[in-house]
Amino acid sequence: MKPLCIDGFCGLGGWAEGFLAEGWDVIGFDVERHVYGEHQYPGQLVIQNVLSLHGSQFKNVDCLVFSPPCQFFSYTAMPWSRAKALAAKVRADPVLLEKELALFNACFRIQREACEAAGRHIPMVVENVKGAQPWVGRARWNYGSFYLFGDVPALMPVVAKRSVMKAGISHRNDGSTNFHGQKVPGFRFDGSGKSFQSASVEHTGVKAPGMNWSDQTKRGQDFTRLAGQHAGRKNDDGRKMRDQDGYDRTHPNAFGRKAPRTSSKGKARKRASAMIAKIPLPLSRHIARCFKNG
Repeated sequence: MKPLCIDGFCGLGGWAEGFLAEGWDVIGFDVERHVYGEHQYPGQLVIQNVLSLHGSQFKNVDCLVFSPPCQFFSYTAMPWSRAKALAAKVRADPVLLEKELALFNACFRIQREACEAAGRHIPMVVENVKGAQPWVGRARWNYGSFYLFGDVPALMPVVAKRSVMKAGISHRNDGSTNFHGQKVPGFRFDGSGKSFQSASVEHTGVKAPGMNWSDQTKRGQDFTRLAGQHAGRKNDDGRKMRDQDGYDRTHPNAFGRKAPRTSSKGKARKRASAMIAKIPLPLSRHIARCFKNG
């Protein structure tokens, strides 16, 4: 009989891919099904809020893995005045603090309940961002921008930086992508202090022309405005330059009261977020191997 892993907040199934490759059965839990073309969850998926789960359901499992949402941790790690104000407000209000930490704390509650029902220890690994540490304690280890909490094995793989692939190439011969290995921290709001532009330059090798990102007198909102102006420049043939999603950011509504045609909840944005947040295969396979015979 194959060992069984429960994958909470499973997304596109980065954990599941590694565990399945190592001979495990995997059941994922999430509030929605993520399907973006050929990208979808590879294991058995249950659409259910993780907060509604009770650990006694998992007394017969062999491992628990969770990747709770990181938006709050990521945002409050930013050096913006609004981010700092939000962090101070939440720290001062026990009700707000409990709400923001509810998903992260649910992982440890489920493990505790599962262990009590099973009468044995069931290992668990929780993945999140660097910015979670001021709120939940120091991570046991990190793989690039993936920070691990819980029962992290003592021996972990070395994080080796990989060269960024050329434009137009989406996969290497071994099937890996730019997001396997050392991930670009600035794309995950992990509080590293690295700007989007710096991370983008490392990722693509190209800096957006005509924009002075080193000007310390400008604030985040100014860079957003400049980016919108830059996106409205014309190509050599006289046509307006558009974003990759096809939206003209110089439209009057782009930065006004009315929402643009694309938003943070758009499918393209959700797909990008899901791909970036996906656990790298070398990491998930290593964890699966460590706990397979445990």
